[in-house]
Amino acid sequence: MGSPLVYFNSLWPKEHTYSPFEVMVRKEVGDHIRSWRFIVMLLLVLFTFAGAMYVSLTNLGKAVQNVNDPDHVFVYLKLLTTSDNSLPAFHIFISFLGPLLGIALGFDAVNSEKNNGTLVRLLAQPVYRDQLLLAKFYAALLLVGVLFLSLVLLMVGAGLMLTGVPIEAAELFRILAFAVLSVIYVGFWLSLSIGLSVAFRHAATSAITAIGIWLFFTVFYQIVVNMVARAVLPDPASLQAEQVMAYNNILLSFFRVAPSQLYTDAATTLLMPSVRSLGPLTMEQMAGAIPAPLPFRESLMIVWPQVTGLLAASTVCFAGTYFLFMRREIRS
Repeated sequence: MGSPLVYFNSLWPKEHTYSPFEVMVRKEVGDHIRSWRFIVMLLLVLFTFAGAMYVSLTNLGKAVQNVNDPDHVFVYLKLLTTSDNSLPAFHIFISFLGPLLGIALGFDAVNSEKNNGTLVRLLAQPVYRDQLLLAKFYAALLLVGVLFLSLVLLMVGAGLMLTGVPIEAAELFRILAFAVLSVIYVGFWLSLSIGLSVAFRHAATSAITAIGIWLFFTVFYQIVVNMVARAVLPDPASLQAEQVMAYNNILLSFFRVAPSQLYTDAATTLLMPSVRSLGPLTMEQMAGAIPAPLPFRESLMIVWPQVTGLLAASTVCFAGTYFLFMRREIRS
């Protein structure tokens, strides 16, 4: 039989040995938390969240008492969608601030390591290149997920204290789904910015390129699509009802190439249960329809193509980043 000391030592928990991936994730999380750009973006998101919540709480009574609105019974969803036109709703803010947050966390993820001379030293250790990329992506996405989850819990807690209305399960699922959707949306821009940090040597070039892509899809893309549609497609005023439907469907198909449009469609459907379709409907389809909120499962089925599109775009960007980084010469 062994000594009592050996038996006691076997019961004592052993010190956890971190893998290289976990070490890099902890290091990246610490670097992001201590960086001024993350602090500035965090304060910007918090200020917009506080402003949107203040406007929503100010106008919440009118929104809940509006019996013509089929969503008036969802108090906590109204906190995220109610506005008096002085400030946009919170999900509109996220459609603009989310890309900036993702770009700020990833535009110098790789080229700064290379310019500082730490990339060669890091990869000289028993660390694979794919682990390095995945650690940078995972650490930034982990921070974004914690941020949105904290905002959701803060919103639910503040609403519970100020209104005294308990939250329903359907509302909680929709709000959590909205938080996950926001993380996926920011993740796309994060993967794109990390890819640009691999493609370009200087951090300023990758940042300007990422912001230019964001501005194009946010501001100029719909203008370009409308101009091309007017030049190529016939005038909608001269079309019949079925042709107008086809015309609008074509425009919507091109609009949904933009990630911001995918996010806006999905967020609107999740936060407004009365939304039954994301495309134009005919009078025959609307005949006999009762304006009532949809179950969460059916709303999720409506937005599943948008969510799949954002996930696919993020995967393509990350795969392209991996391909470029594996072929990149890091010693020069």
